[in-house]
Amino acid sequence: MTTAASNLSQRFPGKRAFITGAASGLGLACAEILAREGWRLFLTDVDAARLDLVAQSLARDGVQVGAGACDIRDSAALRAIVDSAAAAAGGLDLVISSAGVAAAGPFHHTTDEDWHWLFDINVHGVASTCRAALAHMANGRGGLIINIASAASFCTGPQMSIYNAAKAAVVGLSETLMQEYAEHGVQVTVAMPGFFRTRLIESARGTERTLAAARKQLDDSGIEAEEVAEAMLFAAARGRTHFVYPSQYAFLWRLKRAMPQRFQKLLPRLIKRRT
Repeated sequence: MTTAASNLSQRFPGKRAFITGAASGLGLACAEILAREGWRLFLTDVDAARLDLVAQSLARDGVQVGAGACDIRDSAALRAIVDSAAAAAGGLDLVISSAGVAAAGPFHHTTDEDWHWLFDINVHGVASTCRAALAHMANGRGGLIINIASAASFCTGPQMSIYNAAKAAVVGLSETLMQEYAEHGVQVTVAMPGFFRTRLIESARGTERTLAAARKQLDDSGIEAEEVAEAMLFAAARGRTHFVYPSQYAFLWRLKRAMPQRFQKLLPRLIKRRT
């Protein structure tokens, strides 16, 4: 039993969760943590084969799990999967929007298609997930939505213009929903993790040089997805609306909010030290 999932279970005894991007990375880590606490899981991912393996593995361990592949750019298909999950379980307590992609490279080399591709998944996909979830949560039942943004939303280094902008949009969306749906008993938490080991680069777009640098930063972080997921679920269970991890990124987030101009001057040195 994990402290993070145990605290969530106390808040939401129904223990019904829907997770996008659940076949790998942070989404998978969250699913495995919740599974150990006996949550009923509904999982989706664009990678049907990998998702099926995850669902089979969880089911063998006695977890109640439903899984359906979906490209979250298809809002109608996503809504149908969420509606089906809510109908099967009699509602949803927790929705984690973890599906996402990345792009890297000089801004002047990016294309309109690159921007549409990444925003359709990382922003519109999150918005579609939230809309589908709120149809079941904002009717008096309440619940918890966790949107996965990134430290890139505020630590806006070069060569990552599309990704940085999209993750900043997720933060803005999440903060708006915090205000709009608090009166309906819905908590919205936005997570802004720094680098951790994940498969994100496998589907990323960009120059080989920038992708190689990003891959190295992920691998060198020494942080596994489960560590981030544990800390994130623990923070959300305690009612935290903003989650930044690890601690050095939390410091930078506070510094930027307090002294944005000074932060911009320091950022090049911070990035150079990190690479």
